[in-house]
Amino acid sequence: MKHGSLVLEKKEYVYIKSLLNVSEHTEEGKVQTSLDKFAEELKTAKILNEEEMLDDVIRLNTVVTIASGAVWEKTIQIVKPTEKDLKNNKVSILTPIGIALFGYALNDVVHWDLPGGKKEVKILKVTQKKGKESFSTLI
Repeated sequence: MKHGSLVLEKKEYVYIKSLLNVSEHTEEGKVQTSLDKFAEELKTAKILNEEEMLDDVIRLNTVVTIASGAVWEKTIQIVKPTEKDLKNNKVSILTPIGIALFGYALNDVVHWDLPGGKKEVKILKVTQKKGKESFSTLI
């Protein structure tokens, strides 16, 4: 892990913690497993103010290109659950892949239990959405 632990912006951290509290009793096994693992990782996360945030860290509204070896490569945007739109590659933070990537950084390799089984996913590109789409302006 490039930065030693997950890196989250303070307002996003509060938002994510509230989502986890609401979602802690999901009946979907893979999602619950991912939520539990993510909750454990949050215990050691670095929490930064907005002005301290690193541009290479995946957060809400980040567009990220990922690959699993030579098997597949995909570009997705991590969004709030209410903004998910799979046709436009907008993936909810509360999906296994959204949870798996959140707080990781460019070039990190993430090992996570996804719906297709345990996968190794490499983060190839991270692009922050700026301006009015920024999370801090949404809360």
